[in-house]
Amino acid sequence: MKPKIYIDGEHGTTGLQILSRLEKRDDINLLSIPHAQRHDRAVREELLNEADFAILCLPDDAARESAQMVASGTTRLIDASTAHRTNSDWVFGFKELEPGHDATIAKARFVANPGCYSTGAIALIRPLTQAGLMTGDAMVTINAISGYSGGGKGLIAQMEGKGEDAIDAPHFLYATKLAHKHVPEITQHGLLTRRPLFSPSVGRFPQGMIVQLPLHMASLAAHSRQQVHECMAAHYKGCEHVRVVSTDESDAVIRLDASQLANKDTMDLHVFGNDEQVNLVAILDNLGKGASGACVQALDLMLAG
Repeated sequence: MKPKIYIDGEHGTTGLQILSRLEKRDDINLLSIPHAQRHDRAVREELLNEADFAILCLPDDAARESAQMVASGTTRLIDASTAHRTNSDWVFGFKELEPGHDATIAKARFVANPGCYSTGAIALIRPLTQAGLMTGDAMVTINAISGYSGGGKGLIAQMEGKGEDAIDAPHFLYATKLAHKHVPEITQHGLLTRRPLFSPSVGRFPQGMIVQLPLHMASLAAHSRQQVHECMAAHYKGCEHVRVVSTDESDAVIRLDASQLANKDTMDLHVFGNDEQVNLVAILDNLGKGASGACVQALDLMLAG
């Protein structure tokens, strides 16, 4: 029998993107909830327990509620919310986290999908800390810009001028109190002991993302830009969805477009700079590798596992 998949929250931004990736497949059976019943707890609980795999595209509290609904059952979960990303009972869903992590996801019952910003940040930080080129207590600064679709339907409406509180700004900084919800997972899964300083922003484009990790070489146990690049390349060797861009290709970059990987489920990593300073840069689709695409990648591992 084909495995049954239920997207709890299929009518939201992330859920719709996942649905678009799954609805044409013939190797699974999709369970669906009518839009009018999406808040009906009893209907959701029935579908969650009927499914072999459920993907939670919900606010944190609702995701915790859904997880409790199947706690005594057998349904395997992927949670796209923030609720379980630092929970030791859940496997972190970034399959390139370290060599062999994809096999861990494949066998897991509970998988916490990483956030969009944290996917880029962890992708840049983890190779350095794991290889010992950067200490866990390093003073890390992360700068990032995302497409406005990352804010869900509310921000999409504001940026596209569909509401009374429409936003006219071409670009804006937020999380100015430096307490963004992705910081705990970046800290934990980046193998950091000191909270990084994270400054996110939003631009007037729907999908795409750039995450930057600027570093002085003096802060690293590395002597050259090439050594940093080799560390990154070794960490992601053989990865299908993460590409470490060659230094020659990075040197040819004059401008980096945050939307260049929009509608793709891959991520490119650059090592810009020289032997005194480097700027590690991740570029990805905030709804692709940063959300829905990553969910489907984890689901495929679990289906095969």
